Amino acid sequence: GSGVRFKLVTNWRLDRNDPLRDMVGTRSGAMRLERLYGSLTDNSRAGAVRKAWREHLGIDEAELRLLARTLAFGEATDTLDGLRDQLDLLFAYVGLRRIPANQSAFPYDDAIFQWMAQGRLEFDRVGFRAVCAREDLLGAAQGGPRVFGVKSFEHAFDRLEERCHAVLDLIPSFDERYIRSAADWDAKLYPALRTFLLAAAKDQPRLRLALDAHVTLAFAAGSVINIKSGRQVELEQRSTGRRLWSADDMIPDTTWPALVLETAVLRPDQPELAVAVGLTHDVSADVRRYCESALPNVGQILILKPNCGSGAQSVTCGRHAFELADTATGAIRTAKADGPGLTHLFVAAPNAFTFFLGQRQTALGTVRLYEFDFDGGRGRSYAAALTLPLDKAKS
Repeated sequence: GSGVRFKLVTNWRLDRNDPLRDMVGTRSGAMRLERLYGSLTDNSRAGAVRKAWREHLGIDEAELRLLARTLAFGEATDTLDGLRDQLDLLFAYVGLRRIPANQSAFPYDDAIFQWMAQGRLEFDRVGFRAVCAREDLLGAAQGGPRVFGVKSFEHAFDRLEERCHAVLDLIPSFDERYIRSAADWDAKLYPALRTFLLAAAKDQPRLRLALDAHVTLAFAAGSVINIKSGRQVELEQRSTGRRLWSADDMIPDTTWPALVLETAVLRPDQPELAVAVGLTHDVSADVRRYCESALPNVGQILILKPNCGSGAQSVTCGRHAFELADTATGAIRTAKADGPGLTHLFVAAPNAFTFFLGQRQTALGTVRLYEFDFDGGRGRSYAAALTLPLDKAKS
């Protein structure tokens, strides 16, 4: 009942009306015991779930609690094309033949079924290489940069440890997506992140990062490997699949969506600026509500949105994200022309964009980042996270 978790991965989603939906954590997929056991009797919604499970499994309440503590659910949303893209990257690293995306036949599928039919289920290093050679599956190993991972939550079935040279695991500092202690942003997480990334970048002129992490950590990572670090960074960006984004991955295109700037004045006599970046979804209304209720020193809100409208496809590639970060930096500096006050930053964007924006933290001045309560467990509002640079955090 401790030290282990079993995850059921399925391509079926929980029905929105099923009471179980509120009891499954949205990040790790683990059962939220405080919700499963939020009532004492079987007459409540949670009680009905417990009763159904006990009767179906033929176990008592103590056994059910033990099971629930180890159980998690994962949703397999990747398409076959997305999985094929992931395999293509791995094939390139290890020297297996890459199959062009426009080629409908995928010989690896056929080879695996043939080997199973022949009862060939185990291989040693030499034997596996030999059978791949006979099947014409060998290609040139491209190697590529080492991959360094940072995670504050876990992907359903793509653990960073399985494909990264080194991983900084910050998950123990979080309860689902919520940080256990707000003081840890400054005291533990940023120092650990900085130490990890400086060591990773020390001998790597071009390195690759996989950030399965909160927006605050993506920004902080950029601030460590900043724009003057002399390092070229590739970022594994999860979208419909997993793609590599970098500042030089594509030629600039004038048809890419551009940023639209709006300003909302709250308190003309107050010096601080709030910035609402809504690339993947519009956060301006949530940010305004939060500023009105919790940030009395904010005088105006700078709203940055793509001219095509917020959405999952509003950022095309790494270079586009890099250029948008440049535009956002310029807009923030212009909005702060009247003074060097604190900037409150609220971001809904791909982590690659947030990383590139973090690379410009010095130009932005003192920045405080915020995390949104997407799960709705704490009021569907914002909570202050990390303030950079650290020497400004206490003040």
